[in-house]
Amino acid sequence: MTELNTLKSAGLFEKNVPRYTSYPTSPHFHSDVGRAQFGDWLAGLDTDKPVSLYVHIPFCERLCWFCACRTQGVTTITPVAAYVDVLLEEIKMFKAARPAGLKLARLHFGGGSPTILTPDMISRLSAAITDAVPFADDYEFSVEIDPTACTDAKIAAFAKNGMNRASIGVQDFNEKVQAAIGRPQTYELTRDTVDMLRRHGVDSVNIDMVYGLPHQGMQELKNTVSQVLSLSPDRVALFGYAHVPWMAKRQKMIPEASLPQPHARFEQAQTAAEIFTAANMQAIGIDHFAKPGDSLAIAARTGNLRRNFQGYTDDRCAALIGLGASSISRFAQGYIQNNAATTNYVKSIKAGGWSAARGFALGIADQTRARAIEALMCDFSFDLAALEAEFGDFAKPVRADCKRLAKQYPGFVRFEKGRFTILPEGRPLTRIIAGGFDAFNAPGDRHSRAI
Repeated sequence: MTELNTLKSAGLFEKNVPRYTSYPTSPHFHSDVGRAQFGDWLAGLDTDKPVSLYVHIPFCERLCWFCACRTQGVTTITPVAAYVDVLLEEIKMFKAARPAGLKLARLHFGGGSPTILTPDMISRLSAAITDAVPFADDYEFSVEIDPTACTDAKIAAFAKNGMNRASIGVQDFNEKVQAAIGRPQTYELTRDTVDMLRRHGVDSVNIDMVYGLPHQGMQELKNTVSQVLSLSPDRVALFGYAHVPWMAKRQKMIPEASLPQPHARFEQAQTAAEIFTAANMQAIGIDHFAKPGDSLAIAARTGNLRRNFQGYTDDRCAALIGLGASSISRFAQGYIQNNAATTNYVKSIKAGGWSAARGFALGIADQTRARAIEALMCDFSFDLAALEAEFGDFAKPVRADCKRLAKQYPGFVRFEKGRFTILPEGRPLTRIIAGGFDAFNAPGDRHSRAI
């Protein structure tokens, strides 16, 4: 109870803060950064440094009510086929504009549901991408898998084209919880999908879980954790459900009275974490777990963990190129997002131009804060002396923030000998403390709960 009271006094159960998959976060992107910068930044990539590529498929055969992703439901394959044709045009543009000799270290198909694609679409897209930018020797090709929209032929097509990691959304296996979020998906179907992936040589399997869902009690969560562990995943992401109906209108179908209260959410997160670590999975950052031999766990142990729009990653590429509607690219110079609406994305590509609609050019002060926030989210610590050595006087405001936050959160953080550290007792507050270094975060901004 003492721990809960001290965490409550620090704002854990009341504050809404960003998830910090970027800095600044996407609400601060603007239209002054767009097509011109995208073309310049793309052409200026260093061919000695492989890049990552993210392909967004904004379609689902069903729309899960809890989801806040940019996606739309379809009842036929026709709009998907038309979208794939436009994606192929964008890939051609990318091939023509990128520097010769560029290599691809990471490829990720996300959505939406990439498994809505037919085997032929999968092969055409994959072939076009590797023609535009060949795989580096040590590449990773990951795909988000919806077991309810998956077939052996689709998995075979992805595997044939290089998929070596799959991410499966589970959320919760309890039928009442699934009914409340519009996502029926049995354990047996999920297990069979995992078996199918492994039969096709995809040995690395990630599972996504969500706590804080409607009608989800502690026993429902424990049962799902046990079932997930029985699948022997290499990684697990344990996300807190973000109830943001002002942004994701479909979430209005979820009665707020059915959601666990903040204290219960905290207990769910803590309990699940204890079960995963007891099963010899290494805790990664604030909400991921991995087998000790997984590359994510190795990255965490060696100080090479990173954070991007998919969450925690061991991707060290200097640039992430986003293709498709609403996808976000990350360059050393800043961020650029494609048109969020699929119709606007299609219109711009068909007109022969990039779909880059908004973004943010990082100044040195932004880069300094971005480095500090990412380090806190990944390692719970950063070396201020190293920031000062790299960024000079631009690190002075960060030093002032370190002193202020050390006074504001005694017992939760430590600032000594030039290092700022979130102590184990303060790790549930990581997003809140990271927000203390955010020059853009304002009290009135609308974000998801800190827990």
